[in-house]
Amino acid sequence: MTSQKSRMMQLPKFSWARVVSDLLSPPVVWAVLVVPVAVRFADTPLKALFWALLYSLFISIIPVSFIAWMVAKGKIGDIHMKERRERFRPMLVTIICTSLVWWLLRRFDAPPAFPLLALMTLVQMTFIALITLVWQISMHMMSIAGAAVITGIMFSTGSAMAMIPLVMLVGAARLRLKRHTPAQVIAGTIVGAFVPMLMIGLIPTSILQAV
Repeated sequence: MTSQKSRMMQLPKFSWARVVSDLLSPPVVWAVLVVPVAVRFADTPLKALFWALLYSLFISIIPVSFIAWMVAKGKIGDIHMKERRERFRPMLVTIICTSLVWWLLRRFDAPPAFPLLALMTLVQMTFIALITLVWQISMHMMSIAGAAVITGIMFSTGSAMAMIPLVMLVGAARLRLKRHTPAQVIAGTIVGAFVPMLMIGLIPTSILQAV
């Protein structure tokens, strides 16, 4: 009876910050972001479904499955990878998967918006992986800030502005959970927001006109 009470006391209490971190984790953000992109830029609903599933498979499902397998094996504490050293292999898997889907989208002549989205994600992940070698910054902030900027690029400035409350909410959640310092949250936001902005200046105008 005592041991049962002890286990109950150890159960985590409901936390809004944990719910936010789970619902707006990078794989979820990327999988959701591709849906409106697919609806807008695909020629037919069937093609929209195909491109969205292909993108989500490599960007979200395979990396998350790998992380879940690592957690099950005891090599990672939880899916959010609290320790910096836990992030190296999952990041490498994500970079490989993102590279593959970028190539596949180009190989299958997907609308330009899809390989562009994959390329932006690839560059963001590469940046944050290199930084993680020496310092842990927030992947949550990288993904949600990047999603806001990419939404502005592919849709409108107003839609990007509408996502600012989500960016602030995720930042508050990561700080509330004490998973990151303010500096790490800010750094993740900068990487997420400015990488797509910088890439736009380097991408040929013909590609941007097709988006």
